[in-house]
Amino acid sequence: MQFAKPLPAYLVQRYHGWKATTYSENKSWYKRLATEGQRPRAMVISCCDSRVHVTSIFGADQGEFFIHRNIANLVPPFETDGLRHGTSAAVEYAVTVLKVAHLIVLGHSQCGGVQGCHDMCSGHAPQLESKESFVGRWMDLLRPKYDLVSDIADPDERIRSLEKHAVITSLENLMTFPFVESAVKDGSLSLHGLWTDIGEGGLEGFDPATGRFMKV
Repeated sequence: MQFAKPLPAYLVQRYHGWKATTYSENKSWYKRLATEGQRPRAMVISCCDSRVHVTSIFGADQGEFFIHRNIANLVPPFETDGLRHGTSAAVEYAVTVLKVAHLIVLGHSQCGGVQGCHDMCSGHAPQLESKESFVGRWMDLLRPKYDLVSDIADPDERIRSLEKHAVITSLENLMTFPFVESAVKDGSLSLHGLWTDIGEGGLEGFDPATGRFMKV
């Protein structure tokens, strides 16, 4: 494979630093993880955004979370069309094999995917309308919610609201999966919607009773 190149030197150095310190000091724990397998209590679906550091936010150790990341932390509806569904596959594995007790959808501020959806729906991103745009077609999942925020005058508040609707959309779509719905109904699985403010370090949780996000 002529296109593959060696790892950048700074990453090689960081790896050797980790192996000599963190790994060396916790070798028995890593051996246990390898031999006993993973038993995470929760799955987290978050955005690919490099600023969203799920394990840091919750102070989680290795092996504690089953994490899936995609553009704008979106979950598509349940579909059996025989095509490739990475997010759906991750949800299926977490719920039916790992038997996680909690499934968390984590949205965030300044989400580029949500901004793209907003711009596309408002006619300012024609490139995302192309059938060849993977981002555009993925963000079609959120398109129906645009009308719910389009009348908000303040542009920052409009985007924040759409970011939170991305979380709600994922929660709604999760319940279209028969195995998720069954686990929620029998009490073995709980769904949670969260939104974090990157700059302020804030965290808000979705309250289904009021339909609003409240500070955690």
